[in-house]
Amino acid sequence: MTDSTERAQRPAMEIDTTIPHSARIWNYLLGGKDHYAVDRMAGDKVCEVFPGMVDITRHSRAFTGRVVRHLAGEAGIRQFLDIGTGLPTVDNTHEIAQRVAPESRIVYVDNDPLVLAHAQALLTSTREGSTSYLHADVRDPALILAEAAETLDFDQPVGLMLMGILGLVSDYDEARAVTRELLDALPPGSYLGYNDGSTTDPAYVEAIRRFNANSGAVPYTPRTPEQMAAFFEGLELLEPGIVSLPHWRPEALPFGEPPEIACYGGVGRKG
Repeated sequence: MTDSTERAQRPAMEIDTTIPHSARIWNYLLGGKDHYAVDRMAGDKVCEVFPGMVDITRHSRAFTGRVVRHLAGEAGIRQFLDIGTGLPTVDNTHEIAQRVAPESRIVYVDNDPLVLAHAQALLTSTREGSTSYLHADVRDPALILAEAAETLDFDQPVGLMLMGILGLVSDYDEARAVTRELLDALPPGSYLGYNDGSTTDPAYVEAIRRFNANSGAVPYTPRTPEQMAAFFEGLELLEPGIVSLPHWRPEALPFGEPPEIACYGGVGRKG
């Protein structure tokens, strides 16, 4: 474990602006500035079929914030492994966690070269804490764990964040195996925070089907709430369980709160 706050792997690779990428599409739908024409086109096509996609991005972001505040606050977690980081926006995991506990240590992981290019924005930190960025794929948990161990102490509880990333692992058994390998490396008292698009809204499922068929991007796989529950196998699922994101310990939100969105998630504790 190191005390460095400025560590990032920087493999030589180019950003392909001809193929949309989920992190950049997400950034576009959130109103960010880090995207290309191909990402905007893909996002617009999804929204044409399913206008509620903007609600999903907003509520997913708000859910992540509530989870981090709970873990850093009530649960006392001081270390976070955030896989599928996405592009830096307002209130990133380290900002929320270190606002609650300045000594918090955060490792971000993503495989988009554009996220890598913006990694320095994720490497700001309080003097007491630490942040680090790894360019890696969620499908390689062994590499992630080995590299993250240079910043995190795996003898102490960790908040594992898998927000909207497991849907990019299309094979369900592989997604479960990845989650299990990551959780097995974490000590008791650790937590899993997770969300993904769900099959609960046919219009959303159809929009994703068209996106997968036509965009050329890595396909995304919505899952049933029952399938999502299996990612928490062996964990103590916190109340209110696996629910549509606006219903997980809701707070007042500036953009309103729809009764249900096609994105579900929850938080579980490793005993």
